[in-house]
This record gives sequence, structure tokens and C-alpha cells, in this order.
Amino acid sequence: MRKQVLTWLSENVPPERVNHIIRVEQMADSLALHYNLDREKAAQAGLMHDLAKYFKPQKLLEMARVRGLEIDEVMIDTPHLLHADVSAIVASVEFGVKDEEVLQAIANHTLGRPGMGMLSCIVFLADSLEPGRGDTPELQALRQLSSENIDRAVWLTCDYSLKSLLKKHCMIHPRVIATRNWFLMRWKSKQPVVQTTA
Repeated sequence: MRKQVLTWLSENVPPERVNHIIRVEQMADSLALHYNLDREKAAQAGLMHDLAKYFKPQKLLEMARVRGLEIDEVMIDTPHLLHADVSAIVASVEFGVKDEEVLQAIANHTLGRPGMGMLSCIVFLADSLEPGRGDTPELQALRQLSSENIDRAVWLTCDYSLKSLLKKHCMIHPRVIATRNWFLMRWKSKQPVVQTTA
């Protein structure tokens, strides 16, 4: 199926985006290996995560409405935010993907989701942190962290994205903040309690 997906991508997505997609596929595969998850699922979700990236805003909104997806004011203002959910629809319709974990990983790769599973976390991180995104010390640290503590990596990657969005005066979807808070709280809950003596 990989060859079929790559052919479809070459007809619907610019070459530089195809290169990004392949890097996400590779990083998702590498993280799945590291965390002893299903590498085939991770690679498949990585390869299909941006199928709808270049769909026109009206098409994204229409496909989302037909499928009964939740569409709020932020998505109406910025339909591009729907490309992750719509990419999961395309994966299902065009390529017959039925695996719910793979479809969720595709759907969650942009905004994340509170409580999302490991496969979704891996694709979320791979999309944000693949080598083509840059080589700043902050990105290098996040890449390192993604192999050490998945909860902390998701939380801090959300922080990184939020800083970038604020700097550009972009709309911010509440799900990014909810995802950030959920993974921060989860990380905190696993930290040892420090006893203080009076």
C-alpha cells in the first residue's frame, strides 16, 4: 500500500511536502521501535498524516460536515485545522484503512487530544519534530526528550507550538491547550512527592 499512497501524494501534494511526510514516517517508525510499538502502524499513520493538507478550505469544511465532525468557530475561521481529521477520512475512503488506532493517530497529529494513546503521541511528535523542521537547540532538546519521556515531550512540544502561534498572532485552537494541560498534569502526577521537614 505504501507505493499506492506515495503515488497519490505525488499527484496531490507538492514535492517538499512529500519529503516532510517521508521524514515523519521515518521518525514515527523510529519512535515506535524505541517504545516497542507496532512499527507498521506508526509508519502508515506517518505516511498518511497529511493527505488532506492541500485541500481547499471549502472542501475541508464540507467533508467535515458530511462526516459529522465537530466544527467550532476557530475551525470555521481557520479550516486548515481540519486537515488532520479529514486526512483520516481520506485514509479510510481512499486506502481502506480500518485500524482505529492508525486513524486516530492521523486525526490527532495537529491539535493533539487529551488522553490520546501512544501511537497518536508518536505521530504528533514526529510531525512537529522531524529533522526538516529545523535544528535549533530547543528542537534538538525536544527530539531527545521524545525518546525519554513521551508525556513531557508532548507537553513541551505543545508549549513550543503555542509560542510560535502567539508570535505569529495566529488563532489557537482550545484542543492544543487542553492537550498541553492533560499531558502536563499526567507528567506531574508521576513525579515523586518531595517530603519537606518543618
